[in-house]
Amino acid sequence: MDIREVLKLADQLVLEQTGKPLDYLQKTVLQGALQGKKYSEIAENHHVSEGHVRDVGYKLWNLLSEILGENITKVTLRSILTKGQFYSFSSAICMQSVTVNNVNICPETSKPQTVPQQPQQNSSRPHLDLGSAPEIFSFYGRTAELSTLERWIIGDRCRLVALLGVSGIGKTALTIRLIEQIKTHFDYIIYRSLRFSPTLALTLTNLLQVFSSEPDISHNIETLRSQLLDYLRQYRCLIVLDDVQMLWSGQLAGQYKPGYEDYHHFVKLIAETPHHSCFLLNSCDRLQEVAKLSKGNHPVRSLVLGSLGVAAKELLQAEQLADAETWETLINAYQGNPLWLELTATMIRELFAGSVSEFCEYDAPILCESLLAELSQQFQRLTEPERAILTHLAKEAEPIALPQLSQKTSLDPSEFLNAMQSLKMRLLLQEEKREKVTLFALNALWKQYVQNRYSE
Repeated sequence: MDIREVLKLADQLVLEQTGKPLDYLQKTVLQGALQGKKYSEIAENHHVSEGHVRDVGYKLWNLLSEILGENITKVTLRSILTKGQFYSFSSAICMQSVTVNNVNICPETSKPQTVPQQPQQNSSRPHLDLGSAPEIFSFYGRTAELSTLERWIIGDRCRLVALLGVSGIGKTALTIRLIEQIKTHFDYIIYRSLRFSPTLALTLTNLLQVFSSEPDISHNIETLRSQLLDYLRQYRCLIVLDDVQMLWSGQLAGQYKPGYEDYHHFVKLIAETPHHSCFLLNSCDRLQEVAKLSKGNHPVRSLVLGSLGVAAKELLQAEQLADAETWETLINAYQGNPLWLELTATMIRELFAGSVSEFCEYDAPILCESLLAELSQQFQRLTEPERAILTHLAKEAEPIALPQLSQKTSLDPSEFLNAMQSLKMRLLLQEEKREKVTLFALNALWKQYVQNRYSE
């Protein structure tokens, strides 16, 4: 028997004995052992620890020993499973017909057993589990962005896509519209928000429960990752993780909170390990892992959402605002951000009877209470060095170079540069080049917020 036949037969025998087939890591360890690989090699090739591989192997050899009535170890495995006596062992315990290369090796009198229910693959009607995803009642523009995401996910079969943009720019709405547009290409589509910072173990457990009503949930994080990868290989899945930035709240952008560092390894694993699925990560901040992986040949992409542009006029029309000739001024003042425009439109309707012209007579941008609360929530996520830098930038009438800004903040160089890099990853800085010098500034809306916050 060749290795492929042995793997197929071992999988069926374990299924008959335990009611569950071999999972991905068990198959990987078995195949590696049959190929004469060391545990350390198997672990390195599949991004798990050597100790975990040894543990999986030990339990698997004991299980096969029990099934076959032979003392199987990693050393004796090849000599036993690749020889003819494997057929006699299997026929003695096989409970239903097992076929290898079209040859039935089990007794004709075997009785069929109930096979554990497996997820049903149906590309025309995928299994949708959108969890707490909001219902989208209106959607404007983003035609180019939808086309780009569809090309990356469907055409290029990217394993990992990051959808980035400041809060309120429309990442979630775009995601929901994208799901509706490409859902027939998938067997499973799952949406989960990380707003309340679930641990990776909790997130993986939650995802695994979608695929099986009675999953065999492990408390070992590596086993959970392997189980999910099994499904990502077996089925074409689109898994959306929203609000990823909450995993490093209170830290510099991209630095995970204590206890959440295993998300970093999980993101790399999804990008580097072969499978048929795609993870779409929505975040207000850039992800360091995605930035690094997208520079190589990995199937990883990122898209930053900007202003809604001309399509924002449809939003203002839906908000029943007047004075269409001044809408562009309003859109530019609030950077084409759908949420910011909606919140401001409410004030315009209530205080100015919908007249944008009257509203624009006041010095822009005006921050209504709802918008102040939204910006304050984002500001709370910043570290003290980041807040110090924004405070000084808000005082500058013109863009400023790094050396001059550094002198004004009184931060040590390392702390200053790390905080600047973090602010850039959070998409909060505006940059421009003047005579080969990079200058930085705050946009008018954030400048107004910071000035209001620290005004005496």
